[in-house]
Amino acid sequence: MKAAVLFSGGKDSTMAIYKAIEEGYNVEYLVSMISDNPESYMFHVPNIHITELSSEAMGIPLIKAKTHGVKEKELDDLKSVLKDLKDKGVEAIFAGALASKYQKSRIDQLCIDVGLISKAPLWHVDPREYMEEIINLGFEVIIISVSAEGLDESWLGRRIDSKLLDEIIKLHNKYGMHMAFEGGEAETLVLDCPIFKKHIKILESSNVWDRDNGYFLISKAELEKK
Repeated sequence: MKAAVLFSGGKDSTMAIYKAIEEGYNVEYLVSMISDNPESYMFHVPNIHITELSSEAMGIPLIKAKTHGVKEKELDDLKSVLKDLKDKGVEAIFAGALASKYQKSRIDQLCIDVGLISKAPLWHVDPREYMEEIINLGFEVIIISVSAEGLDESWLGRRIDSKLLDEIIKLHNKYGMHMAFEGGEAETLVLDCPIFKKHIKILESSNVWDRDNGYFLISKAELEKK
């Protein structure tokens, strides 16, 4: 069955691709929504330009579509893309939703409207076990934005490994932070994983910080052989 994946370059959407392939789907396209609004309710914004390298690393074509990121209206932009995908023979849409009912319910409804199957293979997965799976599978994931108590500028650019997970668990116990960042506490970028044929190498980057939140801006990156 042909599938497409809503793709941000982060750990969840990349894992959704991994799970789709594992389930036997033919992932024909990746879809990245480019939002003008950094506070978009639906779409990931930091370093979304890197999805072009991610797409090339996996050998899966990328479809990019622009949206102004206006709440609810941004769904119309996604719906238009889904209609085009259906015309291309896509039957299922995968998303990396973990626990956000806001996102999942809207994607589910759009798929119903268009006549596509909505798949969320990570839905309600145990956060700690999920993070451990990412690490054990060899995903190279870095944190590219933070906006939660306990997460300061020093977290930007850090790789998610067992040591970092221990720190995340402590913050969860102290502040109730979602261990997989589904509450928007942080966003991530995958630099390598088992389904990448090449590795993303960051050449130039900087931190953009504003009082208690910020992001890791990648200004230059390239693919390198594994």
